Amino acid sequence: MDYKLITILLSITFFAKAQAQPQVLDKVIAIVGKNPLLLSEVETSLIQQKEKVEIDQKIRCKTFEDLLFQKLLLSQADRDSITVSDAEVNAELGRRINYYVGMLGSEEKFEQFYGKRISVFKDELQDDVKNQLMAQKMQQKITGDIKLTPSEVRMYYNTIPYDSLPIINSELEIGHIVVKPPVNDETKKETRDLLETYRQRVINGESMSVLCALYSEDPGSAKNGGRYESVMRGQFVPEFEAVAFKLKAGEISEIFETTYGYHFIQLVARKGESVDVRHLLMAPKISQLDILKSKHLLDSVQKLISENKMSFNEAALKFSNDLETKQNGGLIVNPATNSTKWEIEELGQTDQSLVFMLDKMQLGEVTPVIQYVGQDAKQAWRIVYLKSRTEPHKANMKDDYTKLLNMATFDRQKKLITNWISKKSKTTYIKINSEFNGCKLEYDWTITP
Repeated sequence: MDYKLITILLSITFFAKAQAQPQVLDKVIAIVGKNPLLLSEVETSLIQQKEKVEIDQKIRCKTFEDLLFQKLLLSQADRDSITVSDAEVNAELGRRINYYVGMLGSEEKFEQFYGKRISVFKDELQDDVKNQLMAQKMQQKITGDIKLTPSEVRMYYNTIPYDSLPIINSELEIGHIVVKPPVNDETKKETRDLLETYRQRVINGESMSVLCALYSEDPGSAKNGGRYESVMRGQFVPEFEAVAFKLKAGEISEIFETTYGYHFIQLVARKGESVDVRHLLMAPKISQLDILKSKHLLDSVQKLISENKMSFNEAALKFSNDLETKQNGGLIVNPATNSTKWEIEELGQTDQSLVFMLDKMQLGEVTPVIQYVGQDAKQAWRIVYLKSRTEPHKANMKDDYTKLLNMATFDRQKKLITNWISKKSKTTYIKINSEFNGCKLEYDWTITP
């Protein structure tokens, strides 16, 4: 059972429940305290897992125990008076819906795919997400914020027999320098002036929905008349939210700028801690001349580095437009591990063509200038630097400290959960349906006879 269990279950249940599923004859298969566990909950989780693993009795039993643990967490959360606010539930729902809207391309495509409006979708999942967030809070209370010292990590490492040490795949450390074509002041002014004419048309009574559908350059909302529903703080860039949450119902904002371009917003409705808005986005167009100039600049930087006239670190600090990496010598952090090391497969998921280039490079070498599209979806150029490459090897403290720290933390959390389940199951009413009596459970549960 992964110590991130509830987070994972939340994602699985959300995605699987979102899809139209065949109806199953439902029944209660376990009771934990006053919380029933339904057969449909197990089946829903298994449906999503089918895409990744072959479902057998072992997987079925593990899924059952994971959900049993969730119900025990929920039962104890109720005893400990742990609460989840509507704002937290709405924020979680909004975050996950935005993720799937991004995958499908637009809110319209999302609603077509699932056959229901987003508002209906949220209503159906409200209670499930609330319970799962409560269980998640309870689990965090059990495991706490564990921070292990290097000596504790080494002690953990020394307990692992050499033959049992994990094999670490080949890993790379890479950095990049990103140069974005500048937008000249004249083009910025033209864009703002054009956007202001649309804003005035809305003020004078024209439909903002129609104008957004015709002119907005935001692919996520243009087809929906520029509308975003149930926007919570933290979902959009700060500049957007600072404007949206200051408006009154029906009010239209001044034009403002974000990394995506220029916007103006109309507040449709305020609903507690969330807002419904329409917005019209226009981005200044970059000229082909400016695009070529930025490429020539990066060509020159690449040449300086290749001829050892400037270090990659210095060049990144001086020339890179990527604020997240330039202060770190251009090194790109792997979000999955929070380190600068990447396995080949992880890099392949982001840019397969880059993997082919890196495979032929020597340490310290820099790629030619290549096209790049960042998180702001704007065209840019970059060069990529290969800092280090490791061969497959058994884990060791020198090269794999971050991985060993994660393993040691997981081990500590698992022990805390093991002890907690053993203790709390003794004082909680737990009844299991006979069809799951044959499951070999991982943890020491006390089942009520």
